[in-house]
Parts: sequence; C-alpha cells; structure tokens
Amino acid sequence: MRQFSEYPPRQRLILLFSSGLFTGYIPFASGTFATLLAVPLFYPLVPVNVFSFPRVVCLAVGLVVLSGLAVWLSDAAERTYGEKDSHKIVIDEIAGFFAAMVFVPFRWPHVAAVFLIFRALDVLKPAPIRQSQRLPGGWGIVADDLLAGLYTCVIVHGLISLGVL
Repeated sequence: MRQFSEYPPRQRLILLFSSGLFTGYIPFASGTFATLLAVPLFYPLVPVNVFSFPRVVCLAVGLVVLSGLAVWLSDAAERTYGEKDSHKIVIDEIAGFFAAMVFVPFRWPHVAAVFLIFRALDVLKPAPIRQSQRLPGGWGIVADDLLAGLYTCVIVHGLISLGVL
C-alpha cells in the first residue's frame, strides 16, 4: 500500500476528507471514532437545526450537499484504495450522524441517544439498510449510513415525544 505522501495532492485531499480527517485510519472502530468526530462538526449547525421555514431549507440543502459530497468522495477514495468499502472511508458515518440529528435538540442526553442508536443501527443494519450497500460505488457506501441516520432520527424524535428523552 502506498504512503499518504506518495499520492498526488488532489488524491490526498480526497483521502483526508473521506477518512474523516484520518479517523478512518484508526485500526479499530473507525466508524465509531468518525461518529464521535461528527458531534463537534455538527455543533456549528445548531442555530439552523430548528423547525422554521428558512432554516428547514438551509438544513435540507446542507444535508443534500454533504450527502452528495460524501458519495463522490467515497467513490473516489474507494477507487484510490482499490478496495470495496474500505474501513478507512468514514465520511459516510459523518453524513449519517448529520441526518440523524435533524431537528434533534443539541443537548447531551439527545446527542448520546443519537450516537448510540445510530452506531447500533449502523452495525446491525436492519432491512433495508443492509440491502442498500449493494448500490454501486459511493452510493453503496453512503446509503446505508444515511438510512441508519434517518431511522435514528425517527426513533429519537419518538423517544422525545414520549417524554423518554
């Protein structure tokens, strides 16, 4: 395997961002570490993570842009690494966490619940999450995490509305 410094600058940027600022290079639980990284990365979005018309549009556009970027970066990184869904590619976990946090109040019990439920769903991969991995390239890498994020979002909002959180 090539050393990071041996790649051209464009590929280094792809690997830097697709690996979640190198959290994907942690030899164990790289997805968990990437999800932990997603928490402070999401924090600047807290002011727009409120259900009001202009903010909903901003959040939706941001999530679509992040997801599209994650698909593109994952696809490019997969080709660079030469391996299918490399454990080094973790931008999908970051995008999935962002999807899970939609309209969830940024309070530690809520963030902890999102983190735990998202990681559980990402590991267990209930239907149709597992099947979504069959999509080609970056789509297959990112789709399962976006679905796990959406499932998590619904579950956490349910827990909040039931007064559990």
